[in-house]
Amino acid sequence: MTRNHVTIGHRFRGPADSANGGYAAGLLAAHLAGPAEVTLRLPPPLERPLAVERRGEGVVLLGGDALVAEAVPAEVALELPAPVSWEQAVESSSHYLPFGADTFRGCFSCGQLRDEGDGLRILPGRVEPGDPVAAPWLARELSLPVVWAAIDCSGAYAVSAQGRGETLLGRMAARIERLPEEGERCVVLGWLRGEDGRKLAAGTVLFSAEGELLALARQTWIAPREGT
Repeated sequence: MTRNHVTIGHRFRGPADSANGGYAAGLLAAHLAGPAEVTLRLPPPLERPLAVERRGEGVVLLGGDALVAEAVPAEVALELPAPVSWEQAVESSSHYLPFGADTFRGCFSCGQLRDEGDGLRILPGRVEPGDPVAAPWLARELSLPVVWAAIDCSGAYAVSAQGRGETLLGRMAARIERLPEEGERCVVLGWLRGEDGRKLAAGTVLFSAEGELLALARQTWIAPREGT
């Protein structure tokens, strides 16, 4: 049995007390070669050792005896929206709807309270109803988990008409074509792909400012139960 250990620092949080789902998923996917699908079974804990264990063709993330997440190789192909320019993404981001409560305002990916150079500050917005959400991103600290985080939260904004909402990431499958260059101007898009009760399907994509495909993902978001 092959087992390694990782610790997710508080900096990489999504909600205040657990990891950003995309970052945690990318951290696990980095142990596989090529595109991967990651299912989050529990909120990934922060600041404690977690075990990464190979099981068959996949890997799992364990917190003690608890299964936190599992990753398997996957095919990831989507019909993508057309790229938008850096300037269009900046305009879309000006329509960003901040999250009302503090739950995600410190998120590594989309938290507006994070300083430049600390969080990614990807703040998606849409110009017109029905448009994909879009945001600019000046790529920094490039790694596979960071790119997974970059294409995470735009899916949550895409499935909600009122900003991010309380949805939580349940599953994410991503394909990385190439990591951006340090300081490269990029554009993140997110769009709704369908609904099945509390399960909301989204797609996200990362383009260079010139329209080159860098990464894409399909996601399942879980809406909270009514009254919770």
